[in-house]
Amino acid sequence: MSDFSEELKGPVTDDEVETSVLTGAGMHFPWLQTYVETVAIGGKRKKDFAQTTSACLSFVQEALLKHQWQQAAEYMYSYFQTLEDSDSYKRQAAPEIIWKLGSEILFYHPKSNVETFSTFADRMKNIGVMNYLKISLQHALYLLHHGMLNDAKRNLSEAETWRHGENTSSRGILINLIQAYKGLLQYYTWSKKKMELSKLDKDDYAYNAVAQDVFNHSWKTSANISALIKIPGVWDPFVKSYVEMLEFYGDRDGAQEVLTNYAYDEKFPSNPNAHIYLYNFLKRQKAPRSKMISVLKMGSSSCRKARAPTDSTLW
Repeated sequence: MSDFSEELKGPVTDDEVETSVLTGAGMHFPWLQTYVETVAIGGKRKKDFAQTTSACLSFVQEALLKHQWQQAAEYMYSYFQTLEDSDSYKRQAAPEIIWKLGSEILFYHPKSNVETFSTFADRMKNIGVMNYLKISLQHALYLLHHGMLNDAKRNLSEAETWRHGENTSSRGILINLIQAYKGLLQYYTWSKKKMELSKLDKDDYAYNAVAQDVFNHSWKTSANISALIKIPGVWDPFVKSYVEMLEFYGDRDGAQEVLTNYAYDEKFPSNPNAHIYLYNFLKRQKAPRSKMISVLKMGSSSCRKARAPTDSTLW
């Protein structure tokens, strides 16, 4: 097996350009196509399993713990063999493991960039179809981290239409998350449109068009976020965005209902922020002082619960 370190750093020949990925940063990843694509089309290669894949996995994990990104990448080159392992369990588990470790390496590797990460993500979506939604969501979050909002939104839209696999509860939650993050991006656009609207006079010829645009974005955002925040969990940015839009359109009862459920529904985990959001809302509505103090007391109690040690920590 060729030395991955040399291939990573070495120059690329004309013949290699067609079967490798070369990023603007000069990071050479022949394994992205030479190995990943080969498996994707069902190709077979003779592998040297003298060094077991389990040993490679341990080396990768150790290198990650030590932040040795280049060394981790070299071991990943060998671990790709497990995609053709005769052990069906290892073969089926491999795509998710490769994605988790590979994405971690590419996120921190000094010579990696968005193009390299995106190429890897797209390949892994095709290989690990069972993890398509999860990879798509994480890919979108990576793009968001780099300020690529349109690309992130496109990824989320593609994932939203994915119809393969069984309809399990975990799949349903993933789809809700994907839709909610898409809604969060739409909320960002809505906020900008709302700011634009605030600068226009109602008599301005462009006012009605912008107002309609603002409404359209709010409707899309609400539809994408509302399903997620009904599922028990901590959804602070989604709840805040949703409530802001409800308030903007004068639905104060709806906003209070959302915040009250988020703070007091026992199915949701303890979350002091939920009580703070409700308190701030009541303050804006000039609610009775006694009611606001009651919310703060409940928030303080929730904070203590969140900090309390669990049985496992006591032992």
